Amino acid sequence: MASPDAERGAVSAGRALLAAAVPLVWHNGVLPRLALDIRGRTAANAAFATAYARVFAGEPRWGAAAGWRTGLGAAAAVLVGYGAGLAVPPARRALAATPDRSPGVALPEWVGLHIPLGTVYTEELIFRGTLDAIAGTPLTALAFGLWHLRPARAAGDPIVPTVAATAAAGLIFGALRRRSGSATAPALLHYALNAGGAVAPRLARARRFSARGAAADDLAAAIDRVPAG
Repeated sequence: MASPDAERGAVSAGRALLAAAVPLVWHNGVLPRLALDIRGRTAANAAFATAYARVFAGEPRWGAAAGWRTGLGAAAAVLVGYGAGLAVPPARRALAATPDRSPGVALPEWVGLHIPLGTVYTEELIFRGTLDAIAGTPLTALAFGLWHLRPARAAGDPIVPTVAATAAAGLIFGALRRRSGSATAPALLHYALNAGGAVAPRLARARRFSARGAAADDLAAAIDRVPAG
């Protein structure tokens, strides 16, 4: 006969596996079959995350001061990094060459609505705000990586590197959650990474084309100054 401690451990492990499996079934199975547009996916994901947190007693602690302090510091570092990339020509060229993955909406809507609500709120409430306390950071990070399985396939991205990279990001986000005691810290970092990744390549391309235009104007002016005949 199993001891009470063993029974409680089995129940806890079963709850952790269930809590990890539910988001994966939703995002990789149910959501794609709904065939929603970007606005529908944002609304559906946010509603799912809210319901999930209620069912599994999530505690994101959005208002915790430590979460805001830690998150703003991490986000600022990311934005400084993007700014440095735009200032350094080789990095700027690399950013300009980044494929445009706009989901078919204007950039302000993407950065102001779909990234913060459909991505950051959804994922941070599910993984750092709820699952991390149930399953621990390593399993949560793995589930976070697997959450990106179907999107990677849809985008034609390599599966294993995508899952590995997002799982590694999940470890960093989880560490921020534990350090600050709030899902706000990883959420702010997450938003800075994604929003910066949407805006910086466009700024780099705009600057490249602007520089080309200025160079062309200078060349034309020089040609005009050459005496005829």
